[in-house]
Amino acid sequence: MELKKIMNKLENRTPAILGSDKFSKYAILIPLIQRDDGLHILFEVRSLQLRRQPGEICFPGGRVDKTDKDERHTAIRETSEELGISESSIDDVYPLDYMISPFGTMIYPFVGLIRDSEEIEFNRSEVEEIFTVPLSFLKNTKPETFQIQYRVEPEKGFPFSQIAGGENYNWQIRNMEECFYYYEDRVIWGLTARVLKHFIEIVQS
Repeated sequence: MELKKIMNKLENRTPAILGSDKFSKYAILIPLIQRDDGLHILFEVRSLQLRRQPGEICFPGGRVDKTDKDERHTAIRETSEELGISESSIDDVYPLDYMISPFGTMIYPFVGLIRDSEEIEFNRSEVEEIFTVPLSFLKNTKPETFQIQYRVEPEKGFPFSQIAGGENYNWQIRNMEECFYYYEDRVIWGLTARVLKHFIEIVQS
């Protein structure tokens, strides 16, 4: 009987990433805008009044709410709220590869086309300013890349005596690539640059 109960519980499960129920989930949008000289990508500068990462360059986006239909809807909703445009003016929204950060977050990036961009009236409580970069410039510009290492530091009292190797256990060190794009006086780096690089690689493949 116990075996049958176990099999019943496993039979209809949908696999997920182990521990993902504890992750914070966010969705962002790479906004494309058609200009006279071709396609541009729109970026935001975070308000200087924000508690987290004030003044940093980012894409529109935010936390996935329980009321959101899915991550795509989150990206559209957040972009609409931050840029002061209607959701219906955001078209052709397609997903990129989602990311799992070392800091307990899952990020779902999307790309979408913003029509009637002259109607943008961004939310000044969240956005300090906006600017665009020609897609042609980004396609022809390689970012500077650097490696960041994440080292394991067990907390005080960690039971080293219970593991093979004890205090000399050979912990794996994780490397992460950090990218920097430079445009005029702007520096685009961090998560924004990683998602941007991923998008550029897709459109150039």
